[in-house]
Amino acid sequence: MTDLKFEVNATWSGVGVHGEGDLKMADKTVLYSSPAEMGGKSVGVSPEDLLIGAVTTCYSGTLFAILTKRRLPVENLSVRAEGIVTGFPPQTNFSKLIVYPTIIGGDSSKQDEYEKAATIARDKCFIGKSIAGNIDYQVGKVQL
Repeated sequence: MTDLKFEVNATWSGVGVHGEGDLKMADKTVLYSSPAEMGGKSVGVSPEDLLIGAVTTCYSGTLFAILTKRRLPVENLSVRAEGIVTGFPPQTNFSKLIVYPTIIGGDSSKQDEYEKAATIARDKCFIGKSIAGNIDYQVGKVQL
């Protein structure tokens, strides 16, 4: 087995929610700050967005692979995701992440099979598995 290394570099200036930073990933730079809902500057994306995005991108690729392997009709898919933060501000906790897949080009007579595939993808996506036990990670209604 080979170990893979991924590296990002972040810079930050400012105190707490009043600061902002940039995150360098591969050849891209992403601006980030605390979200407005938490009193932040809302510059670029938030750490919450990045967490939701990491899980969602892994989940979408995993789901597409599972649908293809199971020979379920799919042209492409989209995934809407939402994260729930509770206890703000005294005991802020990222408590839940829900993915809502939409299968484009799916066969509605196989709804149950798509729902099973969606749950399997949640359980197999290695980024999603990284949050298991810490965040309630769910699959919402699968749309066709």
